[in-house]
Formats: sequence, C-alpha cells, structure tokens
Amino acid sequence: MNVKEKTKTIDKHHDSQLQSRSSATMSRYMALLFATACGMAVANIYFAHPLLDALSSEFKINHSTIGIVITITQVCYALGLLLLVPLGDLLNQRRLIIGQMLISVVALVVIGIAPSSIIFFIGMATVGIFATVTQTLVAYASTLSTPTERGRIVGFVTSGVVIGLLLARTFAGVLTDLGGWRSVYLTSAALMLLIVGLLYRKLPNLDHKRTTMSYPKLLRSVFLLFVQEKILRIRGVLALLIFTSFSILWTSLVLPLSDSPYYLSHTAIGAFGFAGVAGAIAATRAGRLADRGLGQRTTGIALALLLISWSLISLIDHSLLALAIGIILLDLAVQAVHVTNQSMIFTVRSEARSRLTAAYMIFYSIGSATGSIASTSIYTIFGWNGVCLLGASVSAFAFLFWALTSRLTKQRK
Repeated sequence: MNVKEKTKTIDKHHDSQLQSRSSATMSRYMALLFATACGMAVANIYFAHPLLDALSSEFKINHSTIGIVITITQVCYALGLLLLVPLGDLLNQRRLIIGQMLISVVALVVIGIAPSSIIFFIGMATVGIFATVTQTLVAYASTLSTPTERGRIVGFVTSGVVIGLLLARTFAGVLTDLGGWRSVYLTSAALMLLIVGLLYRKLPNLDHKRTTMSYPKLLRSVFLLFVQEKILRIRGVLALLIFTSFSILWTSLVLPLSDSPYYLSHTAIGAFGFAGVAGAIAATRAGRLADRGLGQRTTGIALALLLISWSLISLIDHSLLALAIGIILLDLAVQAVHVTNQSMIFTVRSEARSRLTAAYMIFYSIGSATGSIASTSIYTIFGWNGVCLLGASVSAFAFLFWALTSRLTKQRK
C-alpha cells in the first residue's frame, strides 16, 4: 500500500469514526440547542427592521436613508463571513462559537446604552460581524450529522435561524411598545448570555479533521472555492437574488404599515413575523427533499411561489389578509431554496464546510444589504407599488436564472 492509498484509508477511518460519534451526539436536544442558538444570534441583526421609524426619531435620521442601519449590519455580516466563518476549518469550533457569542453580548449592551448614533452604529457593526456564529453552528451541525440525515439536520437548525429572523420583529415590536427600543437589545444580551452558558455545558468538543493551512491561505482558499465549484457559484447567485427579494419586503414593510391608513403599533407590525414562521416548516421539509435528490425540483417550485407572493403583497392597501398570505409564501419560498442550497453545497469538500458556508453566505449578505438600501429608497420615490415591482422583478430573474442553470447543477449524492 503506497502513501496515497494509506492516507485515503486513514481519512475514511476518521470519517467513519466521526459519523459514529455524530449520530450519537446529534440528539434531539442538541439539534434544538443548535437551532435556538442560531435563532437568537441571527435575531440580533433583524431587531432594527420594525424599529426604523423609532431609530429615525431617536438619532434624527431621514426615512429615505434609515435603511443604512440594516445595510451596515449586513455589510459587516459579510465581513464576518469572510474573516471569521472559515476559522471553523482551522480552530476548535466549540471555543470559536462561545467566544463569538460572548462578544455579541457585549455589543448588544453597547447598543442598548448608546448615547449617540456613532456608538449605536459601532455596536450594530459588531453585532453584524459576530452574528456569523450562526453559520459556524450550521457547519458544525453538518459535521456532527451522518450523510443520510445531513439535509434534515441542516434544515432543522436552519429553521431556528428562520424563526429567530422572523420573530425578531415580533419580539422587538412588543418590547419597544413596553419599554422603548433600547430594552430590545438589553433583553437580548441577557438571553444570549443564558444560551452561552448552555452551550458551554453541552456543546461537544469534537476533535474533527482540521486544515493545516495558515490563516491567509485559508482566506484565499475561500475565493478558490468559487472558481473550483460550479454548484457553489450557481447556488450562491440564487442566494443573492432570493435574499435581495426577502430584504426588499422586510426592510420597507414597517413604513406603509406605520403610516396611513393603518398606523399600526410596533407590536402589530412585529406580529407579521408570525406569518413567516411557515418558512421554518418549509426549511425542514426542503432538507429532506434534498436528501432524496429532489433539490432542483424543490428550487423551481419555491421560486415560482416567490414570484406569485409579490402579487399578494402588493395588495397591502386593500387587504392585510392578502399581505399575510403573501408573506407566508415569500418566506416559505426563500427558506426552501436556502436550505436546498446549503444541503447541495455540503455534498462537496467535506473538509471545507466552514469555508463553503462562508463563501455561500457572502452572496446572502450582499443580497440582504442590496435589498435593504434599495427598498427604502424606492419606497420614498415610488411608494409601495414601486417596492413590489422591484421585488417581483428580482424574483422573476431568480426563476429565469434557475431555469437556465438547472441542468448544470444536478443533485450530487
């Protein structure tokens, strides 16, 4: 047996041991803990969505530019994806996860007591960077899962992200009405500290296979993945488009609902987050379909629903029920595509899952930042009809892109 064959044998033995440990480690409780931690971490960058008018009044920022709050967090989130998430392939992931969440706790306290817009923006930027712990958690959950359950586990953990992302608006709305917008971030800091304690006690300290690259080479390898993996490029573009559409809706939704004819409270506006929790259900189901090799079909159906959703969302002046149904369809579609994307890219380069996650999620962050800044600007000029036309156009382009590339990304087993 030559050296190359011996190395492959050792790698297979390591993977076999890892899978054996994973199946025993990834209990329902652990999966729920991963999902909860993800939901709480990602919620921190979405609390501001229903608070834009309150933040505008507090820091004297015009409505036409208040979307910059969301853009800052998303841009910093993209930086965190590039600079921090790849470290999961290099360092101990347990320590990385706990360390990032502790820094997030400090940043949330800074936001909660911020005396000026500059301090507030610094806190938001820090939260954006370290909220990328969600992707380290998703990649780690994938590592702890066996190949036959990977899509299901990724879907379940991602459902925690979805619930946190959507219910962040409800949480923020209720607390703002009760104790002001600052109470949102201070309460989140306390809850995050609690989850850090649980992770410290329960998170497995898995000695998984790590790369021997230096940090600069590790970062360069993230960009090489774009060149080397066609499925990553195609699924990344889909992520950019669906999250642009998602952010177009959720960034600007507070503006018409808080204005004539509804004048809804923060609590009522935040309650629309419940309508989107159906997306969390779709996330788990989409992962199972991807495990069965139906990722492409799931993507096509979901993107068609995404386009249809905007026709209902455009009826906001006539029916809040139509709006709620549209939100359900949009969130269901976006999360179904998102989970399918991740399940498909995790079938390549098992030794580089953190870097694959980072590379993929950079597209997500670019899409979210683009949608945030574009939607508030379009709303100021063209109103809600303009926002819906923009969202529908992006969704139509996503469907067209999928149709043209679907034959190039056959599901890999």
